[in-house]
Amino acid sequence: MGANAQRPQPKSSSHGRFADISRADGIVNRKSAGLRQRGFTLLEILLATTLLAAGLALGFATLRAATATVDRGEALADRTERMRAVEGFLRRRLASATPIAFAIEDDTGRLIRFIGEPDRVRFVADLPNYLGRGGPHLHDIAVLDVDGGQRLAVSFAMAIAGGTIEDRNARPPESLVPDLTDARFRYRGIGEDGYLGEWTDTWEQVDTLPLQVSIELASRSGGTWPPLVVMLPQRMGGMVP
Repeated sequence: MGANAQRPQPKSSSHGRFADISRADGIVNRKSAGLRQRGFTLLEILLATTLLAAGLALGFATLRAATATVDRGEALADRTERMRAVEGFLRRRLASATPIAFAIEDDTGRLIRFIGEPDRVRFVADLPNYLGRGGPHLHDIAVLDVDGGQRLAVSFAMAIAGGTIEDRNARPPESLVPDLTDARFRYRGIGEDGYLGEWTDTWEQVDTLPLQVSIELASRSGGTWPPLVVMLPQRMGGMVP
């Protein structure tokens, strides 16, 4: 072939995969024009936000319900434990009552070993060391009016020789039921016929112990408590025929 032979001309760059792209204005071809990136619409964003808010609300509601259930369970357990503790204390104290005189009637000279009233009971029992110095102490369990409400409280005084000794460092009455709404003490003993007598709101035979003591309580936090009936020991001055 001669030197002047015509060389093959390179194919125009306007053909091939860039055939439809103009060098002048950069216009994308028809195929890529239909593949433009598509973003989220406002409606989709609002829908997603609503679903997220609903999920969070449901989660928080479930958490609050679970927390409230736990709180109610703990409060119920605390009230039940408090009731058991108070009833156990009253039962142990009454069951350990002794016919030791803590006062003397002025007009008759009769020894007073037990005083039972509708809202107050007094008797002598050995005081455990963890409550004081031990030994026989007058137990005064009474309904007290405080701050427009009522509470069941107990106080102690050392009993000796038909009387009590005042302690200068004596503690104020200890609250047993601080939110008391109702209280009723009743007493029962052996009648003159030798049979078990009827329940009475006042114990008249102060020189002897009753056979049984019933305590009915109610509080704002615990409602009506189960009735408590305690059998008292009968010995010495309180001997049952």
